[in-house]
Amino acid sequence: MMTDIPEAEARPAAPKEFSDAAIAAMDDVYRFARSLTRDPSDAEDVVQDAYLRAFRSWHTFEPGTDIRRWLFTIARNVFLRSRERGQRETTLDDDQSAVAEAAQALESWVRGGLDPILDRADLGPAINRALGDLPESFRSVVVLVDVEDQPYEAAADVLGIPVGTVRSRLFRGRKLLQVSLAQHARDVGLLPARHSGSSA
Repeated sequence: MMTDIPEAEARPAAPKEFSDAAIAAMDDVYRFARSLTRDPSDAEDVVQDAYLRAFRSWHTFEPGTDIRRWLFTIARNVFLRSRERGQRETTLDDDQSAVAEAAQALESWVRGGLDPILDRADLGPAINRALGDLPESFRSVVVLVDVEDQPYEAAADVLGIPVGTVRSRLFRGRKLLQVSLAQHARDVGLLPARHSGSSA
């Protein structure tokens, strides 16, 4: 005689090594989810759903590979599914004029001695704000490569884009971040304000 077994009990439990590695990566996955959602509670929802999916399909994980990369991919897929249909994430990725302006501004600020000033400044909160202000298509690449230290190929796999696109978005995202941090340095008095044509 068959008895009804809850789905969770019917599925074999994940081995301890997998569970330990997945739990150890949770802070990194949350940080990545936060970069996607830009909202702490939404990020928690993404992480919760991602981990539920991960533990349901732990048998698809290849031992010896990077579990963070696998979890990032699941979190990214959860995030994309949660977005409203029809929303296009690539619109701002193709805004060449904004990137060109950022690059020009950065070059002039670097020539004016920006780098040593930014090296001295406590930029933690400013970096978090600047990351949050980046368009999602740039932000997710910057977080994966520069914050989570994923290689370009891994970031490409997680995001489902070519490696060349990762390089391009990373370049643009870094430029926009540098411009934002330069403005922060001006706002807090580490750099002289740019002349706007009006006298104080």
